[in-house]
Amino acid sequence: MQLEGRKERLINNAWRERAFEQMATMPEPFQYLLDSHWCWIQPLFGFVYRPTFTRDMKVNGPYYTDALLNALLSHSVRWCKLEPKIGPILDSFEGGAQFFHRAVSGLHDSLKAGYVGIPTIQTLLLLSAQEFGRGNRSQAWLYSGMAFRILDDLGINIDSRKYSDSAHLTDEDIELRNRLFWSCYFWDKLISLYFGRAPTMQHSRVSPPRMILDDTAEVELWTPHGVEFPDGTHYPPTQAHSTSCFMKMCGLAEILNQILIHIYDPLRQVSEVEYYNCIQEQAANLADWWEELPDYLKLLPMDLPPYSPPSHIVTLNCLYHTINILLHRPVLCSKSNRESNDKSHLIQCMTSATTILTLFDLYRRTFGDSHVVLSLSYSVYTAASIFLLEIQALKYAAPGTLDKLKYCIYALERVKGTSPVISTALSLIYQELQKLQIDIHIVLPTAQSQQPQQQTETQTQSQLHQRPRTHHSHSPSQHQTPPPSSISSTSQRVSPVQQQPPQADHPITSMHTAGVTSAPSMLPGYNYQTPVADFELSQTNMPQVTATHLIGGMPNAMLTLDNPGAYEITPEVFEAFSYAEPITTNMAPTVDYGWDRPT
Repeated sequence: MQLEGRKERLINNAWRERAFEQMATMPEPFQYLLDSHWCWIQPLFGFVYRPTFTRDMKVNGPYYTDALLNALLSHSVRWCKLEPKIGPILDSFEGGAQFFHRAVSGLHDSLKAGYVGIPTIQTLLLLSAQEFGRGNRSQAWLYSGMAFRILDDLGINIDSRKYSDSAHLTDEDIELRNRLFWSCYFWDKLISLYFGRAPTMQHSRVSPPRMILDDTAEVELWTPHGVEFPDGTHYPPTQAHSTSCFMKMCGLAEILNQILIHIYDPLRQVSEVEYYNCIQEQAANLADWWEELPDYLKLLPMDLPPYSPPSHIVTLNCLYHTINILLHRPVLCSKSNRESNDKSHLIQCMTSATTILTLFDLYRRTFGDSHVVLSLSYSVYTAASIFLLEIQALKYAAPGTLDKLKYCIYALERVKGTSPVISTALSLIYQELQKLQIDIHIVLPTAQSQQPQQQTETQTQSQLHQRPRTHHSHSPSQHQTPPPSSISSTSQRVSPVQQQPPQADHPITSMHTAGVTSAPSMLPGYNYQTPVADFELSQTNMPQVTATHLIGGMPNAMLTLDNPGAYEITPEVFEAFSYAEPITTNMAPTVDYGWDRPT
């Protein structure tokens, strides 16, 4: 009864603040940038509790600071700076750079004065995310670390209900602290994965519950802010489901936490028993998570709508498949403790990799590529690692596999303008192609008005990253390769070049579907900037999506997304993967000491 009372009060307060927010007037570019954050970032990451922020912004209350506002604006500039509605206005703010400088300056002032609070943590999280997207890894790691330390210092890592009376915490205080703990928990897992480091935050019996009482964001309508559709078309009314999506993402983060600790921790010694117990337990947990995922959040590759669901729902599904790959890939590449007839690890990896591309293809055809968050790009990178692994293991580059690999490279090249750190991921892919002596020369269309023009140089330093413990008795030799930009114009050329944009009448194309002759190739018309032209469910002009994958190009090794268990793979094909070594999971130039890898 007490819980229901708290829930009702929070919901009433949230609706009241939203009404006040809609009546308030805020000049541009501030309103536009904030709306972008509420649309593309907030539903998945939950860094800022919207009702308290918008209210305290008007009255300069405890849950607002100028530094936090500027951090929100600066983070949104990353996605909006080339949008025609807002780009010219940002020129008065040095292209948005002023927001970043003000956020950092305000943060340092508060830290220097020793005045820290919840807005300080939120500011640090936003700056961490922004700096990592830029490729500034040290700053991103330090900002996130400070956020987690302040979280502990303020006691937010403890269930606030246990001392709400003595601390005089209101319903709103408790709600905000719960949300912030799980936002930090989720970000800790992502940034640890990106960096190849051990996660910092752990959930315990005294931690805040994974529970949100204010579920107003669940029933709100979601519209893709900043995306312009062709005349006469619009994005259909779509329920956001933001609350349930965030809760399910936190549950997925708990599974990822165990995988990071027991499989990918670069400094922790793990026995084979612990290693394989983790794989079995987390495989079961992942299966349960997927089974319990509501239908309105679950995207099945063979039953997709003609338009993309909200961004956070697509990202949730892609991260599920990414974590599934990270769990099964080490066993696939291991030579010990695996049954010769257990091909499930290969099927799991191939199915998830192909599904990621199918979901991403739907996403980019609906929204373009200007609002692709880093976690979605990382999913594409992880999918690419599986197709590279297939080529390495079978010593043969099947046409279908190369098509999917080219698609991954196209996608990552197009989004690195908003996430320059993706250049590291591309560098790893190009280096692997160079070692495999594969000619995959790619021609990219020139970026269009909506796509940032910034082209960050591909990382040129040697990538000696921590790889998961795969219990190899065979380890391919490691050697450095020149960066793609320096590869000569020979058959080994793999770096993309610029080309004139495709003709206006060039069809929007999707990924090639094996066995479907009417489906165009996914490469020739790769146009990320044109959203799908018709959202009618009855439309028939939607391109086909990938329905199959021929492992090694062999007809008897066909994998279908609607029935991945109906496959035929010889033991020799399965065993070949145990002699392959995947590219690193992380995107940071760290040193692989090798002392924790059993053989």
